[in-house]
Parts: sequence; C-alpha cells; structure tokens
Amino acid sequence: MIPKRDHGGGLDAAVAQFGGVRANWIDLSTGINPVPYPVPAISADAWSALPDQGAMERMLIAARRLWHVPEGCDILAANGASALIAQLPTLAPAAQVHIPSPTYNEHAAAFATHGWQETNGTAQAKVIVNPNNPTGDWYESKDLTARLMIIDESFGDVAPERSLVAHAAEPGTIVLKSFGKFWGLAGLRLGFAIARPDTIDVLRANLGPWPVSGPALQIATAALSDADWANQTRVRLNSDANRLDQMMTHAGAQCAGGTSLFRLYRVHNAQDWQNRLASHHIWTRIFPYSDTLLRLGLPVGPDDWDRLGSAL
Repeated sequence: MIPKRDHGGGLDAAVAQFGGVRANWIDLSTGINPVPYPVPAISADAWSALPDQGAMERMLIAARRLWHVPEGCDILAANGASALIAQLPTLAPAAQVHIPSPTYNEHAAAFATHGWQETNGTAQAKVIVNPNNPTGDWYESKDLTARLMIIDESFGDVAPERSLVAHAAEPGTIVLKSFGKFWGLAGLRLGFAIARPDTIDVLRANLGPWPVSGPALQIATAALSDADWANQTRVRLNSDANRLDQMMTHAGAQCAGGTSLFRLYRVHNAQDWQNRLASHHIWTRIFPYSDTLLRLGLPVGPDDWDRLGSAL
C-alpha cells in the first residue's frame, strides 16, 4: 500500500473553507524561507534557447564548492528533489527499507511504489532526513547503516557544519540537496543528488536531457555563489525562529523541535489551533499521525508578526 502523500501548502482549500482572499492570507504551513534570494536579471537567451552544458557546469561548480562535495563524487541537478526521490528506489532490487518516522512522506511513497517493504529493523536500504522534517533531529555517521543509504539534506543548509555530505564518497550512499527551501525559491523546482559517478549515471539516464531550465541555472549559479547572503540569512533565520518560539510558548504551546526554517510545537489539540489561526487567515501545518503536533514556518515583515501575535 502506497502511503498517503501529505504536505504543507493547500492554501486554496483553506481559503475556500475559511474565506478571505488568498493574497491576504499568511501561509506558515511550509518550511520555505519567506525572504527568498533576490532573483537576478535573466538573459533573453536563457528563456529562448535550450539549456547548454556550459550553464549547467557553472552551476554545478558553484554547488560543489558550496557543499564541499568530496573528490571522486559526481553531482546531478534535477527539477526538484522530488524528481530524484522518485528514482532512488530503482538503484537496488526491491527488498526492505528503513525510514525512521515521523518524517517527510515522499520517501516512503516512492519506495512503496517500487515494491519495497518498510521495516524498523535491519534493512537493505535506509533513508534519513537530516535535519528531519518535522522534528528537526540531526543524524550522525553512526546512523549510516544500510547498503543503499539515502541522506536527504533538503533543510541542511541552515547548519552546513552538520552535513553528512562527506559520506557521499562511500558506495551506495546518496546525499540530496534542495534549492527551494533555504533560498526560498521553491517554484524554481531545483534539487541535487551527490554520490559516486556510477550511481549518478543511473539517475542521470532516468531523468533524460535538459532536467533544469535555463533561468533556473542562471538563478542558482548566482545564489549558490553568494556566501554573504547565505551567512546573513542563517543569522536572520535563527533570530526569527527564537522569536516565534517565544510567541508560541507565551500562547501556551510547547516547543517540540524543528529547524530555523520551521518550528514544531506540541499543543492540546492541533486541529483546534489550526482552525483558530485559520479564522484569522493564517495557515499552519498539522499531521495525520498526531493530534497534538503543530508546525509553523516563519512570518515575514512586521505586519505578519503582528497579525500572528494578535491571533494567538
């Protein structure tokens, strides 16, 4: 049975239920940086021509430098980390996979689609989300225990010193990176896989030609090369996450984890909290496996902070 895919977002449905105009809602249901990287000017050629290899190589050089990709590893860009997640179960014959939960549910859905069975014990494949979504837990080298080892670091750029990317040089290990979360440009649809060349070759063949658009290549090359913006953003995210924790705990919630891009809280009744905030046109995230967990992304700007404070 393929697990139900449950995600943040769904703002249109919230507007239909609780009223208002979409533009006036505050969407805190995702973990996307609410202050995105400023998009540079895009050349006309990026829109009108097929993406060339030179543009791809420039972006991959910036990515390799930023993430300290180990010598001997290859890096593959695709139209979102989800496109890569869907392919990862094909890297080995279907058997048993261990996916510590709760976590991002696309991994379990992808493995189930390809005939794998989940287990909590020793398995041929293992998936860890580092840091985990939604708990924010970080993993260590000792947790890499399977022959096919997938390390999803979609939120890892908030604390790059805790990355496990050095293990990408080991056989059967794949590290995933997402551009949309930390750089706040999820609509660009860009993700990366880092692994040994033989593994990347299999994924590359499955993706086909031109997996990334010309505009995405130009934007990502600039963003991945901008260390100053990244460092300043980490400082701001940490400050805003602390501010959100103070507001929520003052309102009666208990901190239960998260990262500096999203915070997880334990409340008496998560559905009631979501409905109450939605009545003020603020959308949050609850989970089908818990009646008490509520996740919030970060507000942006004084008006959003003030509206959240008033709603609480």
